[in-house]
Amino acid sequence: MIDSSSIRVHQHGANSKRGVRRPKPGTQLPPDAWGAPRGGLTTKIHALVDANGPPILLKITPGQANDGRSAADMFASLGAGDVLLADRAYDSDGLRATLEERGINANIKPMPNRVRHPGFSTTLYKLRNAVERFFSKIKHYRAIATRCEKHPENYMALIKLAAARIWMKFMRSVT
Repeated sequence: MIDSSSIRVHQHGANSKRGVRRPKPGTQLPPDAWGAPRGGLTTKIHALVDANGPPILLKITPGQANDGRSAADMFASLGAGDVLLADRAYDSDGLRATLEERGINANIKPMPNRVRHPGFSTTLYKLRNAVERFFSKIKHYRAIATRCEKHPENYMALIKLAAARIWMKFMRSVT
């Protein structure tokens, strides 16, 4: 399952000079990882979770970034025969073709204005709430819910630390 959630940047996290700090070579983080849409400065957390809810892959982008285009590089961990559940933000012919080439079954809710409606299972789509529950759990951590970190590397480290705690709780409950 894949989804994203917008996080408001706290006023103390937004007062660094924009564009001065560049990410380290080899990192996928944008320079500041915050965007300025109409609602103010925001960061978007993208999460790919497995069927039980723990995260597989995490990524941050500026808040105004399109979900479908931003998540195109997150599907490397999926293999043939996997099923991807996503909401309407990920509905595009290009993304569906890419997933089909790799043998991944896409159960993406189609946009209402689509001319050609691809196959879609509402029963399977109901299981997508696991990704929403992951965002609910991760937003219980105050440092993530209110982004006070100025540097995207530090903020991403906090997200991964919270995700690791979620994984540990999940593994303890399973064993």
